[in-house]
Amino acid sequence: MCGIVAVAGDLFAVPVLLEGLKKLEYRGYDSSGLAFLQGDQVIVEKKQGRIVHLEQALFDSGWLDEAMHPVRLGIGHTRWATHGVPSDENAHPHLSSDSRFAVVHNGIIENESELRYFLQKQGFTFRSQTDSEVIAHLIEFYYGKGCTRRDWFDAVQVAMNDLTGSYALAVIAADHPKQLLVARKESPLIIGVGDHWHMAASDIPAVLNQTNRIIILEDGDMACISADSCQIYDVLGQSVSREITLIEWDCQAAEKDGYEHFMIKEIHEEPQAVRQTLSPRIVNGEIILKELQPALPKLQAIESIYLVACGTAYHAGVVGQKLIEHCCRRRAQADLASEFRYSDPLVDDNTLVIVISQSGETLDTLAALRLAKSRGAMVLAIVNVAGSSIAREADYVIHTHAGPEISVASTKAYSTQLAALSLLTLYLADLWKVIDRKTLRIYLDALSQLPEKISAALTAKDQIQRFASEHFNARSVFFMGRYLDYALAMESSLKLKEISYIHSEAYAGGELKHGTIALIEEGTLVICIMTQPHLVDKMISNIREVKTRGAVVLGMLTPACQKANAVCDEVIMLPDIHS
Repeated sequence: MCGIVAVAGDLFAVPVLLEGLKKLEYRGYDSSGLAFLQGDQVIVEKKQGRIVHLEQALFDSGWLDEAMHPVRLGIGHTRWATHGVPSDENAHPHLSSDSRFAVVHNGIIENESELRYFLQKQGFTFRSQTDSEVIAHLIEFYYGKGCTRRDWFDAVQVAMNDLTGSYALAVIAADHPKQLLVARKESPLIIGVGDHWHMAASDIPAVLNQTNRIIILEDGDMACISADSCQIYDVLGQSVSREITLIEWDCQAAEKDGYEHFMIKEIHEEPQAVRQTLSPRIVNGEIILKELQPALPKLQAIESIYLVACGTAYHAGVVGQKLIEHCCRRRAQADLASEFRYSDPLVDDNTLVIVISQSGETLDTLAALRLAKSRGAMVLAIVNVAGSSIAREADYVIHTHAGPEISVASTKAYSTQLAALSLLTLYLADLWKVIDRKTLRIYLDALSQLPEKISAALTAKDQIQRFASEHFNARSVFFMGRYLDYALAMESSLKLKEISYIHSEAYAGGELKHGTIALIEEGTLVICIMTQPHLVDKMISNIREVKTRGAVVLGMLTPACQKANAVCDEVIMLPDIHS
């Protein structure tokens, strides 16, 4: 969850770095810091707690006064503690023993213990408990060994070769006051291109106030950045060129825009996001997926389908599996990417592997993609971020066009993934001739109405807020649903856990009674999702079972399922949908 910002060139670096870090606050953090050059000295300011504490320290020290300190090069970081407790000492940036190099790092160095032991034997002193500090000392070690072919670049490159794990990092050196180095391995890093300056960051919003011209570094890339130069080298150390991408959404799209927080803003953006996913692809009652036109011959031969993803995207994949099996009558399986890559999946050249990711940088999903391709599968990615690693490496890509998603908990990205999977399902069903034209048009009409249906669902906001205020102190919450509603229950439970830190579980309606019902006690909140009329009677039976144990039941119903009103303590009515 850590964030990186770096700048070199004709910008007053200190406020630009602070502004960039503030744009990354959504990632979560417990400390922040900057390192920059003043003459031939590396200056470090870092503080535990919120960025405002760092900003105050910089103000008190005069570093925000450009007339006094016209700093033009620096790096910044927001840290979420993994190795070592939150503290000033463990905050980034980290200095080398001689204080000539400063490093910020996202990721995990898996061989940190071995490297720390080696460096301590060489006489290096550690100031923190972090894995990241070993990088600064390694660079100093190799720099002192005479890595001079490209001066400090070689020292950084050789140090990177010693690291096992993942990293995105930025480095500055007292001996090189006009350059900074960045590198990435299995952790996102982008470069913002300006006029007589460059920036680097772990996510696009950090640079959007300055530029919309973005270079997305590929895995293994290193770059040497200065005011007028951005020289990129691949994993073999060869100079390469990377395409500049123009970001279509501006910095305003990454602002709260009057909302209390990003999550509620992005929930209210769901109707438009889904519209942007669907509208260009449904034309005169036909599905237009230009992205898949070159794939038609291979799609005809597909025999089985995997949907592979992590977290929220996996839950979208579970829905996609059910839709594909129902509408296309082909075998489909939703798999967690972190399990898929180790499970020796039955994948061959007649397999379609659909990988789903908001960022397009999800490491386990990227590894699953590579495994699938190595076995000859056709890989289709459903992603939000153009130019991301998954988008580049997949055979074909459907972009969801959800726009920036700043909230840690995915909302509109999930909705657009569901919309894209629904459209893809109907496209395949039509291609494989397992759906008649009349039924296809009915489904497409229903899909086209989704943005308005979502807007209608949001009118229940006041009722939802009131209910939440009455139950916010619940110690444990259970979600129940059947078939597609069970997949939604899993996603709902995940949202509650990651936002409120309340224990929550999701169960298929028929499973709660198999032992788990013993956890239901007087006052336990059970949220039951019912949008499929043919399953309402079964769900009513399940609700009666939990109510006999004293559960409080909230029903999330569509009008076609309103017969369940009688067994629920409270009901939130959803818009009627095609089911």
